[in-house]
Amino acid sequence: MPARVHAIIVARADQPASIQLTRTLNAVRDQSSPPAAVTVVVLGNASHVRGSAEIGHLVEGIIEARSTTTYAEAVALAQPRVAKGSSVWLLAQDTAPRSTALRLLNGALERSPSAAIAAPKLVRRDDDREIVSLGVSMSRFGRTVELAAGELDQGQHDSVEDALGADVRGMLIRGAAPRVLRPDVALSGADEGLDLGVRARLGGARLVLVPKALVETTARGPAALPQSRVSRAWVTRRAQLHRRLAYAPAIAVPLHWLSLLPLALWRSITHLIGKRPGEVAPEWGAAIATMFRLPSLARSRAAIRSFRSASWASIAPLRVTRDDLRQRLDDGHGSERGVVSELRFFSGGGAWAVLAALVVSIAVFLPMLAWPAIGGGALLPLRETVGALWADAAWGLRDLGQGVVGPADPFAAVLAVLGTLWPGSPSFALVLLWLTALPLAVLGGWFAATRVTDRSGLRILAGVLWALAPMFLTALVQGRPAAVMLHLLLPWVLHSAVVAHRSWGAAGAASLLTVAALACAPSLAPAFVLLWSLALILMLAAGRLRGAARLFWLLVPSAVLFGPLIIWQLRDGDPRALLADPGASRIIEQAGEAVSRVVVAGGFPSADRAGWEWFAGAEFAVWAPLLLAPVALLALASALSPRWRAGFALLLTSVVGLLTAMMATGVVVSFVHGAGVAVWPGTGLSLAWLGAVGAALVTLDALVALTPLRVGAALVAGIAVAVCALPALLAVHTAHAEVRNGSTSTLPALVVARASGDDDTGTLVMTPLNDGSLAVELVWGPSETLGAQTTILSTATRPQGVDLSQNAVDLLSARDFEAAESLAEEGISFVLLERTPNENDRARSMRNEAVTAIDQRTGFVKAGETPHGLLWSIDVPIADRMSATAMQQTITTVVVTVQLVIVLAALLLAMPTRASRRAARSRSRVVGRAPEEPMVLPRRAARDEEQHRPEESDTQDAAAALEPAPIPPEQPDSVPTEVPTAEATDTPTDATDIPAADAADAPAAEATEDER
Repeated sequence: MPARVHAIIVARADQPASIQLTRTLNAVRDQSSPPAAVTVVVLGNASHVRGSAEIGHLVEGIIEARSTTTYAEAVALAQPRVAKGSSVWLLAQDTAPRSTALRLLNGALERSPSAAIAAPKLVRRDDDREIVSLGVSMSRFGRTVELAAGELDQGQHDSVEDALGADVRGMLIRGAAPRVLRPDVALSGADEGLDLGVRARLGGARLVLVPKALVETTARGPAALPQSRVSRAWVTRRAQLHRRLAYAPAIAVPLHWLSLLPLALWRSITHLIGKRPGEVAPEWGAAIATMFRLPSLARSRAAIRSFRSASWASIAPLRVTRDDLRQRLDDGHGSERGVVSELRFFSGGGAWAVLAALVVSIAVFLPMLAWPAIGGGALLPLRETVGALWADAAWGLRDLGQGVVGPADPFAAVLAVLGTLWPGSPSFALVLLWLTALPLAVLGGWFAATRVTDRSGLRILAGVLWALAPMFLTALVQGRPAAVMLHLLLPWVLHSAVVAHRSWGAAGAASLLTVAALACAPSLAPAFVLLWSLALILMLAAGRLRGAARLFWLLVPSAVLFGPLIIWQLRDGDPRALLADPGASRIIEQAGEAVSRVVVAGGFPSADRAGWEWFAGAEFAVWAPLLLAPVALLALASALSPRWRAGFALLLTSVVGLLTAMMATGVVVSFVHGAGVAVWPGTGLSLAWLGAVGAALVTLDALVALTPLRVGAALVAGIAVAVCALPALLAVHTAHAEVRNGSTSTLPALVVARASGDDDTGTLVMTPLNDGSLAVELVWGPSETLGAQTTILSTATRPQGVDLSQNAVDLLSARDFEAAESLAEEGISFVLLERTPNENDRARSMRNEAVTAIDQRTGFVKAGETPHGLLWSIDVPIADRMSATAMQQTITTVVVTVQLVIVLAALLLAMPTRASRRAARSRSRVVGRAPEEPMVLPRRAARDEEQHRPEESDTQDAAAALEPAPIPPEQPDSVPTEVPTAEATDTPTDATDIPAADAADAPAAEATEDER
């Protein structure tokens, strides 16, 4: 005879929940074998439930609970009303059982004396052909795994009976089961059904599935997981950690407890690699909450001990193995939905274009092959060791000046990365950079063009135009390393940033490339922020919150890395100094002699117009901008193309870059020997050129339909830019270039020999200037290096650290004092009287007086004339170099730690996975293609498609029956961001609905939804 059944229904108090509750009560009343009693627990105000006419005689009682009460707590409140020996049927407002559900569940318990729990098949309320849940298991490390969820119900699981657990909704618990076999309140809303199944197994009983018993449900009831991904990750991870501690042997509980925080750190790394940054905060929150819920843990363990009679070996066969988990969540097929566009780097000629650029580069910079280092312009040697390079990139004691402690320019980190690539001789990395600059520019331009066009010829054109840009060649000729690296980075910024809203992988890569680009050209920060803000606004307006979150991350690493410098300049300097060019400001451009805005508007960053002034004369150089006109006209025509959204976005980028360059010509925030140095406009022109080339490609790809016309326009633009680049390409061979064979040190050989391996050797460098003044600089170590340069000194309007100018003036004056001892107390070992080119009579007179004054003082040993100037060593005991205080060292540690954490997070996000690569292949590389545009296929692919296309007279009905339904085309994108018409890609997939796993259980497919 079936046992007496007491149904417990938990419902929320809002109006939609009341409607659902009415339907559920009707379904319970219409059961072929109705329950003996029903108790309703209302989470909130129950007045409208009490007054409902649908309650009837079936409901024996209504309990009012707090709105924050969990499902397990609500069941516990109703438990005292359940008569002894009665089976308990767990329902919720949104669980409407079919008329035979209770009879089938009761029958299953009667047929299986060993069964303590019977669980139904949950199906969707609006579509009962889809299975919501049928059986739950777990991995070795406690991860919850749905055995059947989100599948079309074709009866494929109706023969399954045994399972480790099930969804708690609709469960029928045998009346003879212990009272502790109820949902555990410590789980806080997740895994209650799995936990009940585990407890039943440990008690010598089992859980049986009853697939014929159907219960319709939704995903928004009180027993369902939260809809928010963050909340869902929080409750599932907290439940998993609680179960781990509750199930563990007593001796292992302290070890598990101690491993919670280290495990959270490790899983945070795996979440970032898996492109799930939203689960990092819930991971830490769950770990910390579990650590402090020891009373709940004690109650759960006591409940298990009270009726446990079986070992964990009885559970092992029902667990999901690692291989089964990977196969269940990631079969590795089908998610690509067909490759939309191949890269075709080799077959499309991209590799040959890069190789040709390498040949041209070797021919143009042939003398550099024999240079150990490169000098001239703004170039200086790099540090001798990789460790010293990275030390220059951190907040701390600066290697210029005395006692200067502060932030490093982020550009120092870029130089550290560059020097690390050639650790044996970091300075030679700059030579390699110059030799490979042209092919690297072609490579970057080619890849950036893949976001604009599928045509191989246009991609090659983009690479050539980018490599022959006037501002890029001018930077190479004048020796501007920051500008050169910016130009090489910008195409990759575009390549990743325009798809950053699609995936966390692209957002992570774009954030790193953005911070590197801004490190090379801080003057571009306003332009970047403007474009970023517009893209973010468009994404929010379209309701793409997840895409907006990814876009928001783009500037987070930049803000963190520039944060210390921003704080320094706001507190001790001038906010405008944040726009200063990093590195050595050796190319002195007086504010009144800066390049005019007319020249900049023509696309040239220097007055000689990329060498045309010396190549063809000043009269002809005025007309040099006409050579850039074809690209400009093609770019403007992009606004009329079918892909006008992308055209307008690229034109906006070009206009913003051009305005940035024109405004930069009047900004003077850096100083060299007292002379103002204007911000170089070439970096803004590089951004403008990026937008112009991209817009020109849009015109050629989408507007010019005739192939001969497209080829002719591309050739005209390419040849015109190549002719414009001719003087700059010949500059090295005609001795019109600033770059030259450089030395590995800017100090004399005696200083280098003494300071090798000792960066605490100080050299006071004094330079007589033509205006009768004296420039003073203190250099530590064997050389002044490029990475040691910092804008907190080059933009300073007052002395930073210890002011040594008074000692230098007294040294050259007739004042009688212990000059050697005074300098030695500051840690100075050498004095160098530097010689400047083009010295006038005033500077030469000061030099002679200085030599006479120093020679007459005791404690100075004259080392003689060197290529760098006259050198004296100080022959008295030298004091130790001033070090940072304990507080300053603490600040250094904190700043470096925070910056490393953010950079590491970005690196982990950018790290590709199998799922991210597969998801990227499922979408077109071209961003912003209009719906009416046909996709451009390579000739071979188009030919194959034509050959294999079936005739209309073929058996179409049979083919339609055998082939899967076609996948609708992707919505068009836009540049720099995508504004889709639907949010379909943000719907979580089945795999992501499963709680996060430990590192050992995390398959790559979990990132698929984030990458779509």
